[in-house]
Amino acid sequence: MREAAFVKQNKDKWQRFERALQNNALLPPGELSSLYLEVTDHLSYAQTFYPGSNTLHYVNGLASRAHQKIYRNKKEPKNRFVTFFTEEFPREFYQYQKQLLLAFLVFVLFVAAGSFSAASDGAFVRSILGDAYVNMTLDNIANDDPMAVYKKMGEMEMFLGITINNVRVALMAFVLGIFAGLGTLFIIMQNAIMLGSFQYFFYEKGLLWESVRTIWIHGTIEISVIIVAACAGLVVGKGILFPGTYSRLTSFINGIKAGLKIVISTVPFFILAGFLEGFVTRHTEMPDWLAILIISGSLALILFYYVFYPIILHRKLPDEPTNSIP
Repeated sequence: MREAAFVKQNKDKWQRFERALQNNALLPPGELSSLYLEVTDHLSYAQTFYPGSNTLHYVNGLASRAHQKIYRNKKEPKNRFVTFFTEEFPREFYQYQKQLLLAFLVFVLFVAAGSFSAASDGAFVRSILGDAYVNMTLDNIANDDPMAVYKKMGEMEMFLGITINNVRVALMAFVLGIFAGLGTLFIIMQNAIMLGSFQYFFYEKGLLWESVRTIWIHGTIEISVIIVAACAGLVVGKGILFPGTYSRLTSFINGIKAGLKIVISTVPFFILAGFLEGFVTRHTEMPDWLAILIISGSLALILFYYVFYPIILHRKLPDEPTNSIP
């Protein structure tokens, strides 16, 4: 259909809907939803056949205003806090799987770079981890307790300190996304190189398994949700670089909102990781099977919530509109 014919066919309906929105008319919920669905259908059609046109921009703006009106007038359920984590966020997170994969791949790349650098340069580990930490760990190894660092601080003190620090890192990864995602990539690089050099240090001392079975009790969740937080920063960067049919400012604001939801989703996991580091990791005498069980369970939890569950919800309810960047 030619654009002029498309406009002529639907103009009266759009104008009626626009007047209702401008005058804040209290349309019956059924009628409002019906009009909204039609407008979103028209938006999809215009995106396909009239990209970059004035018609597309008009219909997109109309759909955005309608969406805001629907959700502003919608009564919040009493269990909104629960439904945010069980339905709203995971379903919306489905569309950010590419950013999550990118954050993960960049992290793995720099872990490998950190390990390679530590293997190539004997002074590299000290430059990354610091002389004090390396010397303390060497003393712990000499005393036949290489993971003693996790026992030096009180349980509650460690739990609170680690949790607060991890949330701080997550917020930095998110906020630095405003630099077109480059700041977020720097945070990923920094943490990944540290992890790679750290693990190589123990490998070189013949203690790789001892370090893995201990550190990854809390590290599985901790590192995973740092990557998720980096995903939030990349969502912000994408909103700046690729606004799609939105204005760059609108796309940036939508990216901030989406990224903030992602960061909020990580807080319970950071609390769990802090609890494990403060209260569980210190028990280095635990049998291997128990450590493996905790690590495997943690990995399964992260993969389910951030990868598989969003896919399940998307397939179950694929057509519900979400407030996200294109």
